Amino acid sequence: MRVITAVRGDITEQHVDAIVNAANSSLLGGGGVDGAIHRKGGKRILEECRALRASHYGKGLPAGEAVATTAGQLPARWVIHTVGPVWSAEQDRSDLLAACHRNSLAVARELGARTVAFPAISTGIFSWPVADAARIAVGAVQEAVDKSAFDEVRFVLFDQMAYDTYAELIGGA
Repeated sequence: MRVITAVRGDITEQHVDAIVNAANSSLLGGGGVDGAIHRKGGKRILEECRALRASHYGKGLPAGEAVATTAGQLPARWVIHTVGPVWSAEQDRSDLLAACHRNSLAVARELGARTVAFPAISTGIFSWPVADAARIAVGAVQEAVDKSAFDEVRFVLFDQMAYDTYAELIGGA
């Protein structure tokens, strides 16, 4: 089995140790992946996010950083929240997008997670072009996985075009 894989599906239905949430900086839910995770995961995720805001992240979680909570009612054990950067034609924010993946995997390692599922961070409302986001994400994960002991790092893509893009970079899925 390949350590890095791509599947087409719903990240909230993944049976993995940790799913990564493409969160907004408030950590309090939102649209897209973030909203789906909060809705399906239930109130425990929101309660832990509120506690994080009250303690360490009063101004919100900065882009590129990652923090974990329970997964509530999701089939995973943990949710790792990371805030992707908004795409900009004027400013290269690739390092921040790569940091989302590296830092999420660092949190997963600290938790003891052996399987992790990522969405296509920043490609929704943050407007990052899918092909570029995939190149950055897969590269960052390949770099991080070489240095650690994950059984599987899975990219979970909601639509066929995104799946095809990630799967091609990974070398098939």
